[in-house]
Amino acid sequence: MSTTAAHPAQVLLGAQAGAMLLPVCDHYSGVEARMRKSLQLQAEMIEEFGACVFDVTLDCEDGAPVGGEADHAAMVVALAALARDKARVAVRVHAVDHPSFDADMAVIAGKLARHLTHIMVPKVESVADVIRAEKALLAASAGDLPLHVLIESPLAVRNAFEIAAHPRVQSLSFGLMDFVSAHAGAIPADGMSSRGQFTHPLVVRAKLEIASACHAYGKVPSHCVVTEFNDTAAMTAAARHAARELGYTRMWSIHPNQIRPILEAFAPSGEDIEDATKIIAAAANADWAPISFEGKLHDRASYRYFWQVLERAHQTGRALPPEAQGYFQTALQPALH
Repeated sequence: MSTTAAHPAQVLLGAQAGAMLLPVCDHYSGVEARMRKSLQLQAEMIEEFGACVFDVTLDCEDGAPVGGEADHAAMVVALAALARDKARVAVRVHAVDHPSFDADMAVIAGKLARHLTHIMVPKVESVADVIRAEKALLAASAGDLPLHVLIESPLAVRNAFEIAAHPRVQSLSFGLMDFVSAHAGAIPADGMSSRGQFTHPLVVRAKLEIASACHAYGKVPSHCVVTEFNDTAAMTAAARHAARELGYTRMWSIHPNQIRPILEAFAPSGEDIEDATKIIAAAANADWAPISFEGKLHDRASYRYFWQVLERAHQTGRALPPEAQGYFQTALQPALH
């Protein structure tokens, strides 16, 4: 493929080019030793794949001991500042109604604005919580940082579309365990399992609402955790279900063993990559006019889909045919946000 012609991202996505480009895996660590290991693993996999294929989110909400929130935040700042080139590091702060929220934002956002990819805010109930978090960013002189938000209650699901519409919000994540707990026993404990979370109607409905809200506003839907972290088969099945049936383009990891199954599940197949490469090449040669490919009509609507297949292949570290590689080496390719 020639890289001198107009770049597919610009032709097909226009102003939205790069809006959905986030690594498909978001890996959480809350203890210092695990944070260090996570950052080291990220650096090793950057070397392996030539791109950052997962985010590391350092956790202040569940990671900080009660009464030790300030010390934990300071430790997170020190670790994040050491992240290597090409690293993608984020921090989950406390909820907006927690006594440590303002201090978290002042210290973490204030000192790490140039090092972080985003701030994750848990227990967001409404757009008012997003606005409060945005004001805290501005007060910390971190006005360019995106917010990711965690939807964890029936009310938050009800407000998901309004939350996703806020321009500061880049991604919505589903908080499975808190969502189940918020139902006061109306959803059984099995609703938190790798099987039950895909069969209980209220849980599935919440996941679909969040995914739909994100896609309506060009944001990234991030699927919840699988707690059976030693069960690779369950992890892989859950990731495939989230990616192929529920519309999620990103997923949480809580153990290093979960990262590669998530990458595998969210990656396009070799056959899909080959077809997408051929179709995008033919489209570019036709100056993006409609074409016939293997007896099927394709135009810009389908070109957009096949270009996104190639983007997802790149995000998941898949090998690309030589004809497609150039598109991800040129300055025209939008950077991951």
